[in-house]
Amino acid sequence: MAEFLVKIADERGRMLQQVESAATATEVRDRLAMQGFLVYDVKPRSIFSGGVPLRSRRKVKQEQFLIFNAQFLTLIRAGLPILTSLDLLSKQQKNPAFKAALEDVRRRVKSGESLSHAFDEQHIANRIYTTTLLAGEKSGNLEETLSRYITFERVSISFKKKLKASLVYPALLVSAMLVMLSVLIFYVVPQFADLYNSLNAELPSITQMLLTFGTTAKTSLPILIILLVAIVFGFLSWRNTESGSAALDNARMNAPLLGQVYLKYQIAMISRTLSTLLQGGLPLVTALETAAASVESRSLASALREAGVKVREGRPLARSLEETGIFPELAIGMIEVGESTGALPQMLSSVAEFYEEDVQTALAASLSLIEPILLIFMGIVVATVLIALYLPIFSLGAQAAAGRG
Repeated sequence: MAEFLVKIADERGRMLQQVESAATATEVRDRLAMQGFLVYDVKPRSIFSGGVPLRSRRKVKQEQFLIFNAQFLTLIRAGLPILTSLDLLSKQQKNPAFKAALEDVRRRVKSGESLSHAFDEQHIANRIYTTTLLAGEKSGNLEETLSRYITFERVSISFKKKLKASLVYPALLVSAMLVMLSVLIFYVVPQFADLYNSLNAELPSITQMLLTFGTTAKTSLPILIILLVAIVFGFLSWRNTESGSAALDNARMNAPLLGQVYLKYQIAMISRTLSTLLQGGLPLVTALETAAASVESRSLASALREAGVKVREGRPLARSLEETGIFPELAIGMIEVGESTGALPQMLSSVAEFYEEDVQTALAASLSLIEPILLIFMGIVVATVLIALYLPIFSLGAQAAAGRG
């Protein structure tokens, strides 16, 4: 999903600037227009974009937001009014940005705005949360919808932590390999270059190439750092464009070994999101639109929006998803059973559980192949460097022994 910097006016005529995530600029315009805003400008956001109010950049950790909602639900169930609950919880927050956001939510709710709209204005929660609140407000059952959202977030956080834990060892291997190569290239190789220059030794071709590369890299280190920083900034800027977002999503989907793991992970998150929203009382089309706005994958978001259009026309969800050509057959089959039995939310929850377990299994299998490949690659690189560095020493030793003989 790309990010766009938008300039809008609300129903009171106030001019606002904020960041919206979507696949295209047209999607942003349509979404904001449906919410009643007058859209003046929509442009891709880069890391150099400015003019966004502080409230649009507030960052709240997922765990911190989950704790707040659990406390919020407890206070509401205890019979406290929403305004009193928000006041109590805002005073407990140590994060200044989150505290300011909750205080603004309280002011907006006190002035007559809905709780969902007040949180939507803060840009600290995803669309799933604000849509869940909206469903609870419309159905008059805010406690139940909040409870489902908390359950959804707990499962989501637990699942993400397990995935991150699985990636720790490969990340350490890659980091160790980069550090080792940097030490060899920028320190060890130049030391050997000075040694062989002082001896005026005749060097093998592989040694000459390695020493030339190492000394050039050391003398060009400032240029290399500047180039690396420029590449990183350029990549981050390109990633937020439509073409960059599409290219990266396509690369993730088609990556060897991990491409299918990424797809299954997204399917699991989509299924759990839809299950939570449907159990909260949202219509299927609205749930599909919300899931599309929340999913990371651009192609899956597009597929969900396409399916939403077909469902609005009266088509079954399973067939609509099947025609996108992205969703796995097993997921489609389970969704079809859920539709036919009238238990779609429960079946979507089963789909999520199945693919979450499948992702963990597939990730473990993929990493079991990646880890030895990394170790073998590290061994080959280190062996090649060491042989190239010490080969002249062996030759000089052999020549000295022959001279003494």
